[in-house]
Amino acid sequence: MKRILFVCIENSNRSQMAEAFAHIYGQGKVEAYSAGSKASGKVNPRAIEFMAELGYDLGTHKSEHIDNIPAGEWEYVISMGCGDDCPFVPAKVREDWQIPDPKHLTPEEFRIIRDFIGIKVKELIDKL
Repeated sequence: MKRILFVCIENSNRSQMAEAFAHIYGQGKVEAYSAGSKASGKVNPRAIEFMAELGYDLGTHKSEHIDNIPAGEWEYVISMGCGDDCPFVPAKVREDWQIPDPKHLTPEEFRIIRDFIGIKVKELIDKL
């Protein structure tokens, strides 16, 4: 199983949705986690709502600080576009996807970001 970590600042939107898509598309192939440098302590209710539209219960997730991730080697660490605020975690492969934070976007724009994250995660899983 390949270990993938998605990181951002609050671990409440982008990285949470990316982890969810990794669970959906990578079942049996990957071990997926997400974390943030300044974890908010909760998953954004809008992220929960918009992932529920796809049949995924993001309400079971919890916002984690980067210090709480499991130890060990990471195959991929994906930062979600948080620049210098993204924590550095060593990995075989590091990528920065430069995805805007959908927190204050309209529902339609939030869904576009959600779907884009889904596409990126599926492409990543397919590469493995």
